[in-house]
Amino acid sequence: MEYRVLARKYRPQTFADLVGQDVLVRTLTNAFANNRIAHAFLLTGIRGIGKTTTARIIAKGMNCIGADGQGGPTVAPCGVCTHCIMVSESRHMDVLEMDAASHTGVDDIRDLIGTVQYLPSSARMKVYIIDEVHMLSNNAFNALLKTLEEPPPHVKFIFATTEIRKIPVTILSRCQRFDLRRLETPLMAQHLKNITLKESVSADDEALTLIADAAEGSVRDGLSLLDQAIAMGADETGTIHAPAIREMLGMNDKSQLFGLLEKLLAGAVGEAMAEFGKLYAAGADSAMLLQDLLALVHFITRIRISADAADDIAFSEKERTFAMELAGKLTIPTLTKLWQMLLKGLQEVRIAPEPAASAEMVLVRIAHSADLPSPSDLIRSVRKEAANAPVGGGNAAPSRPAAASLITTQQVVSQSVAQPTVVHAPLPQSFESAVQMFTAQREPLLYNHLVRNVRLVQFEKGRIELNVAAEVPQDFAGRVGARLTEWTGQRWVIILSHETGAEPLQKQRDAAEAAKREAVKSYPLVATVLEQFPGAVVTKVTEQP
Repeated sequence: MEYRVLARKYRPQTFADLVGQDVLVRTLTNAFANNRIAHAFLLTGIRGIGKTTTARIIAKGMNCIGADGQGGPTVAPCGVCTHCIMVSESRHMDVLEMDAASHTGVDDIRDLIGTVQYLPSSARMKVYIIDEVHMLSNNAFNALLKTLEEPPPHVKFIFATTEIRKIPVTILSRCQRFDLRRLETPLMAQHLKNITLKESVSADDEALTLIADAAEGSVRDGLSLLDQAIAMGADETGTIHAPAIREMLGMNDKSQLFGLLEKLLAGAVGEAMAEFGKLYAAGADSAMLLQDLLALVHFITRIRISADAADDIAFSEKERTFAMELAGKLTIPTLTKLWQMLLKGLQEVRIAPEPAASAEMVLVRIAHSADLPSPSDLIRSVRKEAANAPVGGGNAAPSRPAAASLITTQQVVSQSVAQPTVVHAPLPQSFESAVQMFTAQREPLLYNHLVRNVRLVQFEKGRIELNVAAEVPQDFAGRVGARLTEWTGQRWVIILSHETGAEPLQKQRDAAEAAKREAVKSYPLVATVLEQFPGAVVTKVTEQP
């Protein structure tokens, strides 16, 4: 017989088989028991979490007739009646499954709606299962609205999607929505362990935990990885162990990562680079290595906040002990700094032409930063120096006034760190020179408004009166005044006036340029060229120094 992968072989057939979806199971169980089954369901969640499987279980529950042929709707379909078997094999005439990814158009939905009015051929209910429903076009969704709101009593719709945000609210409001939750790592590991027992495969708990963690909550991904691990084969003891899983997944040995992290925190650059070289030579991916270091830092931070976090079974007993030792030595600011540097480094590695070299530079940066004092240590040092500094210019200070003990951190820093000298620009002597400051200081938006949408009414030192156009923003005057005050060191007031004022600077410049072009036409050489070449025009006049 053809081999069936574990994801298909152990696909749930009843609600009792669903793992980790207690809310959905409880709600649908009560709905079936009270005969309050909605006419449309929307199932959402990550890939491989069981959306299509749940849809088929609902369809079987609605149409199951029991082993004796006398049963009614149930949350525990028998699995042996004709309807259950045909739904499980995706060949029931009254349970239509449509993949919206390949049937996205309005014509596909119209064809589907055209069959809604007909009664089921053999089943109790006609069920339409539309997978990846978010792929439907807007016109297809609109064509579905009326039927979805008031379907015939013998019709049920079940939609499944991984992109709930792409579903129109008009569709959402007509469906009973269920969010299928990711499986937590312990629950996933237990589920994988139950399957290994059924398959007569031996695997240690750490190996199954690694697979469960790599699945990221997706049951199908977890079963596919388990399938791959079984195919890879067990060791000489007949058991699948964690090192083999790490090799299969391209993961790094956490004990080596802890050693690398310890060397980085100690500032041992050479030893850290040698450790990285060993990991890289063993096949470790540079980006994955930084990701694993980020996970370790996160784990240590959680332990630093709450000791209960050390019970994470994703780590071995030895690794948890080592993490607890580091958590006792490191402060939250240090861990936060390490997290930020690794996160920034991961972004660099992903875009670098040579990821390994980029990862090495990240590790060098982290190792050298280990010698730098923390902000709290720096403030403490500055305070200590300020406390020991001589008072009144003498050579020694046997005692300090009591008031000196009240000195603030801000005062200490301001006394100990030299403040840069602020150089202000010269005061503009005209409106145009003031406007030029905005292009020199890289304020293109304000400069554009000052040149094109503003009329000068009056200019004097510290005061400008303007008539502004409607295109100018409401906070324009305040922003212009604040910039001039900042650049010149003198307070400027911008007043908005209703007087007409002069033409905008751009119009004045255009007029001056037009006058130059007109004047140059009287030059003998230019006049001769214009006469010899009919239709020629003067486009620009450049003055030579």
